[in-house]
Amino acid sequence: MQGIIHIEEIRKSYFMGSQELQVLKGISLDIYKEEYVALMGPSGSGKSTLMNIIGCLDSPTGGKYILNEKDVSRMADDDLAQVRNQEIGFVFQQFNLLPRLTAAENVALPLVYAGFSKKQRIEKALAMLERVSLADRSHHKPNELSGGQCQRVAIARALVNDPSIILADEPTGNLDSKTSVEIMDIFSAIQAAGNTVVLVTHEEDIARFAKRIIRLRDGVVESDTTKVMEAIAQ
Repeated sequence: MQGIIHIEEIRKSYFMGSQELQVLKGISLDIYKEEYVALMGPSGSGKSTLMNIIGCLDSPTGGKYILNEKDVSRMADDDLAQVRNQEIGFVFQQFNLLPRLTAAENVALPLVYAGFSKKQRIEKALAMLERVSLADRSHHKPNELSGGQCQRVAIARALVNDPSIILADEPTGNLDSKTSVEIMDIFSAIQAAGNTVVLVTHEEDIARFAKRIIRLRDGVVESDTTKVMEAIAQ
């Protein structure tokens, strides 16, 4: 059965003059609807490059990528941007909030490009802030919020377009351990509510929140384990 994310022999190279740097060396995998997957690997393993391809931020040099039944591996940049806006919600380590906008306005931002009216944008933004337990901070700007609260705003913004996939890149990298657990609990709730969650992290304790861990090394998949398989192994 083909996953919501279906990758076949994905390769990615960067060229510096005549020198070819192979970053991904033929990766094949499926991620299924409502899965919770962590991508792990040391620096230089290719996990960030793979995340950029999964997130339609970059295109592969070779291979095939089918996202929700659409072949995105050969799409033009404009078409990729449209797929990104419709299919993927991004959460980054740095939050990437606009400092002059309130929490609600930051969350509503993706809806501007989707053509919603101002009233609809604010209603949806407030509903998403409610979902991450931050409705009471909707009028606050990022500098009036803690790091954990800023990340909740970023998660609400990622959810506001009802994407198929939430893609989180080191989402707890700037947070203390207690706040990190609170943020990961939100991702668990998002996945339980029917979203597919793909998490990129180098932290083992954060990866444990996922149900499946894919480890990369030197541009290939080193291991791919699920919690069920781990339980049997023990």
